[in-house]
Amino acid sequence: MAKKVRVRFAPSPTGPLHIGGVRTALFNYLFAKKHGGDFVLRIEDTDQNRYVEGAEAYIVDALEWCGMVIDEGPNTKGSAALGGSYGPYRQSERRDLYRQYALELVEKGHAYYAFDTPERLDHHRKNHEEKGKTFIYNWHNRLKLDNSLSMLPQEVEERLASGADHVIRFLTPPDQKLQLEDSIRGSIEIDTNVLDDKVLFKSDGMPTYHLANIVDDHLMDITHVIRGEEWLPSLALHHQLYAAFGWTPPTFAHLPLIMKPTGKGKLSKRDGEKGGFPVFPLSWKESQGYREAGYFPEAVVNFLALLGWNPGTEQELFSMEELIGAFGLDRVHKGGARFDPDKTKWYNHQYLQRKKTAALLPAFQEVLSAHGVPAEKQETAFLTTVVDLIKERANFVSDFWELGHYFFVSPEAYNDKAVKKQWKPDTAEHLRKVSEVLRATEPFAPEAAERAVKEYITDNGLSFGKIMGPLRLCVVGDLKGPHLFHILSLIGKEESVARIGKAMEKLA
Repeated sequence: MAKKVRVRFAPSPTGPLHIGGVRTALFNYLFAKKHGGDFVLRIEDTDQNRYVEGAEAYIVDALEWCGMVIDEGPNTKGSAALGGSYGPYRQSERRDLYRQYALELVEKGHAYYAFDTPERLDHHRKNHEEKGKTFIYNWHNRLKLDNSLSMLPQEVEERLASGADHVIRFLTPPDQKLQLEDSIRGSIEIDTNVLDDKVLFKSDGMPTYHLANIVDDHLMDITHVIRGEEWLPSLALHHQLYAAFGWTPPTFAHLPLIMKPTGKGKLSKRDGEKGGFPVFPLSWKESQGYREAGYFPEAVVNFLALLGWNPGTEQELFSMEELIGAFGLDRVHKGGARFDPDKTKWYNHQYLQRKKTAALLPAFQEVLSAHGVPAEKQETAFLTTVVDLIKERANFVSDFWELGHYFFVSPEAYNDKAVKKQWKPDTAEHLRKVSEVLRATEPFAPEAAERAVKEYITDNGLSFGKIMGPLRLCVVGDLKGPHLFHILSLIGKEESVARIGKAMEKLA
């Protein structure tokens, strides 16, 4: 019987979660749910020097905002939904466990104690650099360095008993060809002679990523390790560690990088700052997140899913349920995925158009309040009609103000170009008569107002452009907006006439 699929997302709490990390979490989540498995959150906080207060809660909030339900994880926010039978889920709470496994590797002859000081290692590196070489701590020089391989057992015991600073390094066997498998990249062959003896356990009593994640993945019954391409160089060591412990390794899959919009290299915070787009799911300090920029979580999940994966069809819009059904590692690309800020806006536009107007009103009311629009001008039926008229042109709810501010406030300025084109010597006189026509119109509904104005135009042998452009300019301040008579009807007869009078006075 096949084992239950279990995947883990294992970020470090060293700051905000990059959008590339969200994509890694998403691919893990989709794969787990596709196969009826578990999505585990594990916090890899072995590097205490880089720990940032609040980062762990940020990670959990970001996953929840994106709709990724954590099956097991640290009880970060006191939620009863988090926890599980494989905990604890913070590596800092498992530190005693790792020492036990590091010592097991030493006893089995797969690891050794190294007493080299940082200053001595730095000296070796600089010495190699001066000769145009790269210093690698491995089979070709380890017997010349300060470690247990170059000492008598008694000396090793004395050094350890004295409390001398030391690390535990993996003993990489020379002259082997490792045959590795990756679900995305296929077969990979590695010559062990080019590998260094990585540190597994540090002098501060904490494990390195390599030891901790192997031990945790094994003890947590992780079946598939789906992680970023940057970990591909570590695959050889991780396979060797599984072999050294006598454990069956999980299936590995290394995801392609998310590349910057132009040029070479992976997407960075600086690219977002230069391009004016977010690279974090939620805001962090001075950096705006996708949530605060007005993106819908469904849109973010949708565009992230298609960065490095495709369904094999022309479909571009997917619900989370549809993504789960369609997702597979076999269609994940090997090459990097180019990030397109304009496409992310396109996705948000699509989701905004799909949403019911009622669902958009609370966010729009926040926008209106921020612009000083009083509560009495935010009546639900009125806002619903306004949003229905303007939302087709919007990418974000925040766009509603730019697209429809004239529904709430009278123009204080008029587009200069439009004025020069539309305002003729006789325009004011015609608009004065049009305002009289509007004042006499009952009921003041779009159809009735339109019929009355058009009758005036035809009765006086005028062109529609002669009146309609200037009338829109008076009401909106520009030659934009939805159907003019819907605007007039919504702002009301008195306001419409007042705006015509105000424009005539200002543009006289």
